[in-house]
Amino acid sequence: MPFADINIGEALLVAFEVFFFVIWIWILITIISDLFRDHELSGWGKAAWVLFLVFIPFLTALIYLIARGSGMRDRTIKAQAEAKQHFDSYVREQAHTSPADELHKLNELKEKGALSAEEFDKAKAKLLA
Repeated sequence: MPFADINIGEALLVAFEVFFFVIWIWILITIISDLFRDHELSGWGKAAWVLFLVFIPFLTALIYLIARGSGMRDRTIKAQAEAKQHFDSYVREQAHTSPADELHKLNELKEKGALSAEEFDKAKAKLLA
């Protein structure tokens, strides 16, 4: 089937079909990731949800979103807060320098001649402010 045989209407229909297919896959991935993020739900409960998602996907997805939608939101917010906390602690750990360390570096630059006395005083005042 050459491309010349496809008109604009068919191309738009294909674009909508692809769009809705991607949304459907996104919803399924979101539901399944939420299932495995929920530590209060038993393994049997998770297995039942996945089984129903495979065999009755549209109805099961709608029921899941209605019945457990607020829990999905809470678990997502909690996971994002934990990720942010881990990232912030990592950044603090990697960038941990004390004002004394900074003053020592400035003094070394001044001794090497990379900084003038005036630049050193400005940087020191900025650091201690």
